[in-house]
Amino acid sequence: MRRRDFMAGLGIAATLPMIARAQQATPTVGFLSSRSPRESEAVAGAFRRGLADAGFVVGQNVAIEYRWAEGQYDRLSALAAELVGMNVAVILAAGGPPSVLAAKKATTTVPIVFSAADDPVGLGFVKSLSHPGGNVTGMSLFNATLSAKRLALMHELVPSSATIAYLTNPANPGARIEVESVHEAAKALSIGVKVLNATNEQELDKAFTDLSAQHIGAVIIAGEPFFDSRRAFIVGLAAKHAIPASYGWRENVAIGGLLSYGSSISASYHGAGLYCGRILKGERPADLPVMQPTKFELTINLKTAKSLGLNVPPALLTGADEVIE
Repeated sequence: MRRRDFMAGLGIAATLPMIARAQQATPTVGFLSSRSPRESEAVAGAFRRGLADAGFVVGQNVAIEYRWAEGQYDRLSALAAELVGMNVAVILAAGGPPSVLAAKKATTTVPIVFSAADDPVGLGFVKSLSHPGGNVTGMSLFNATLSAKRLALMHELVPSSATIAYLTNPANPGARIEVESVHEAAKALSIGVKVLNATNEQELDKAFTDLSAQHIGAVIIAGEPFFDSRRAFIVGLAAKHAIPASYGWRENVAIGGLLSYGSSISASYHGAGLYCGRILKGERPADLPVMQPTKFELTINLKTAKSLGLNVPPALLTGADEVIE
């Protein structure tokens, strides 16, 4: 063999490993959220920890492309299509049913993992909880059932209120299920329920103004992505109008909300991260059962209760998982 040919052969041999590494491109996770980046820092971190626990570390062997609708659900379809066009390996549909619907509309082949969805079977996301089928799976919540529990807790905290309001976002497909559950719970407690709708900040402001004008004693805030994206704004409105309010997530109580009851939203995102990691390793969404929470926590902000002139019943304090003073 001539020296020139031999050296050329060495060059090709040296290049092959680089070609192989280039062909094994870092997979990208599409993070599609109906929420806002700033208020989602903690849950986004929980998602990344889930990915890491599955063996995928951002910046090392996986990348994430974030797309935020910031509570504007009509933006989700375009954002989902953009992620699909980037050939992402899997999509995290974060922030409830609106993002899941947008992702499902954008693709029937790219795996989709939802971070939190109430009644995913009834909403048509999966065929069953144990055998999802198709390209979608994820983490389920019991928001409809929990909304009824939140109503009962608020009634215990403010027993003098003959009517309690329920604030929801009709743009969320899951809203109807929760409203029905709350009406049933109210009937069992022999109290009235006034349902208020809000899809933007102006409507949120008006809803609290109406609550105050009508002397309604308390309000349940739906565990809803748009409301999550306006968390501080809503807690501020409740304080401004001195209205006792119950929430779905501890995060609201940590910044001054009165009471929350529900599962850990961070744990849900962590589980979604684990599922995305398993899919990146080759598992199929169709074979990954929808996971459901097993732990629910009651958090009470005693300082807020005192500012509202409320005496928290000893039984509630004893049963609370966390009391913020």
